[in-house]
Amino acid sequence: MNTPRPITVVDLGRRDYHETLELQRRLCREKVEGLRQEDLLLIVEHPPVVTLGRGTEPTSLPIPPEVLRDRGMDVIDVERGGDVTLHAPGQMVGYPIFDLNRFRLDLHWYLRQLEQVLIGALGTVGIKGSRQEGLTGVWVANRKIASIGVHVKRWVTLHGFALNVRTDLAMFGLIVPCGIPDVQMTSIVWERPSTEGTDLWQSTYRAVVDSMGSVFEHKIVRAPESCLAPIPRA
Repeated sequence: MNTPRPITVVDLGRRDYHETLELQRRLCREKVEGLRQEDLLLIVEHPPVVTLGRGTEPTSLPIPPEVLRDRGMDVIDVERGGDVTLHAPGQMVGYPIFDLNRFRLDLHWYLRQLEQVLIGALGTVGIKGSRQEGLTGVWVANRKIASIGVHVKRWVTLHGFALNVRTDLAMFGLIVPCGIPDVQMTSIVWERPSTEGTDLWQSTYRAVVDSMGSVFEHKIVRAPESCLAPIPRA
């Protein structure tokens, strides 16, 4: 029996959203074209940015994009599913670049798997996460702690999840998160204030990575960013 290739995790630190988006797109192309074999999980933290998914409604962005840009906030249209999302410092963003041919050709299954990864990680840090019927993402009671939006190209995934670790929750007042009126956003620090003095980012990082390996039933290997260098066509 063949042993499945591991999932390679690369920590990008804090990185501009545009730069990371183009990196995702290139890695996806390389996998679609058969140049890159490994499945990847990129972990990153972004400066403040608002992204508009394919399902974004005009009512989800009460402040016009040009006003947000004047305030120094990027507003970017992207190909992922879902509505408007905000990324900001203190939020852990994960971008799996997976070939679902190696897992299961079912986008709904994949979304539920990502939710389970985050529910498992939250459990490790002492928070009970859950799903909400009919909605994508992860919640703590009626408060949303993680958003998920993905895109698939020939069954290779890009985009992913955003988990609020110690995000400034007031920033979500600039948008209607995920297009859900009156949604209350939360974070790990908000739910467990006692964690603020700990190395919360690293403990959450380890919990997410370990949960990813457990839920997808693949070994995890950590690798430096150099492994993402472009692969030339033959």
